[in-house]
Amino acid sequence: MNPVAIRLLNQQLMVPQFKTPVEVVSHMGAMQAQEYRMMRWAVEMRTTKPSHKAFKEAFDSGQIIRMHLMRGTWQLMTAEDYWPFISLCAPKAIAVTKGWMSSNRISIPDDEMMRIRDILARTASDQGSVTKEGFVQALAERGLQMDDHRLSYHIRMAEMSGVLCSGDLLPMKATYTLTTNKVKSQGTIDRDEALLRFTRKYIQCHQPATLEDFVWWSGLSVNDCRKGITLLGNTIHRETWKGREFYLTDDCRTRGFRTGKLLLIPPYDEYLIGYKSRDIVLSPEHRHHAHNNSGIFQPIIARDGIVCGNWSPFREDCQVDFFNGSNNMEGVQEAWALYQRFRLK
Repeated sequence: MNPVAIRLLNQQLMVPQFKTPVEVVSHMGAMQAQEYRMMRWAVEMRTTKPSHKAFKEAFDSGQIIRMHLMRGTWQLMTAEDYWPFISLCAPKAIAVTKGWMSSNRISIPDDEMMRIRDILARTASDQGSVTKEGFVQALAERGLQMDDHRLSYHIRMAEMSGVLCSGDLLPMKATYTLTTNKVKSQGTIDRDEALLRFTRKYIQCHQPATLEDFVWWSGLSVNDCRKGITLLGNTIHRETWKGREFYLTDDCRTRGFRTGKLLLIPPYDEYLIGYKSRDIVLSPEHRHHAHNNSGIFQPIIARDGIVCGNWSPFREDCQVDFFNGSNNMEGVQEAWALYQRFRLK
């Protein structure tokens, strides 16, 4: 087994199979979207013809939704997956958020939660898409003021309750809208069916992956993750590599890998953040170049799937810094040209 090649192929970073951003996000299940500007490249670099415009159209139309779903961080998912995934993940996410609130000595009584949630919902309904600053103004008009931290918790809890989701895509600022304006309602969702879908999508795009990888990524309990894998039944199998047990689907992509490919990968990308077993593609001695212990991830360069440098996505010129001796500037220029075409389309 070549885990690096298999991850590149199944994450659609090598020989991508999908034409549209919706297809990519559906395949990935839930994609990390911590960096508002770079989440667009994370999706589009996995399509056959990366286009900033195509992502915006899918996002604004509600085919792709951004919200806090797992681990208290942002993810992208399709409208089709929204209700199953929120029903599965929201209880744990809400519990985690309340724990953070307690550690920050913030207490929000239920009556305040519901009163503020109603104002947020009415504001989003009136404006269509509203920024955080718009919520601040709406509260001020009602004689209410609160610090940014407290408001952030109110917005997050409204997201995880299914009241608010992402609004239109702006260049720099996130917006919110009423979920009912973007996502069709669904009937009762069976938890096992949601867990099965959630697990299948994780394995199909992160394979080969370990149980520990899935537990880390999902934020679910070990028991839930084990159950999800069990629900997949004979559609997956296990392989051992260097003493570790990995799960793969029976229709796993294994063909198409070519050497010499260089990738400019955005910060917080699933290629790293989707695993605990990052050492497969990132040498532990270079880990600090890719992320710190506080969970801050940097833009990275990967050559043949191995993380070997950093790049600057917001510069007008191509600036890279290799840290393992690699110096493939021809490959860098090709990758940079692809990124520039994406920004213009």
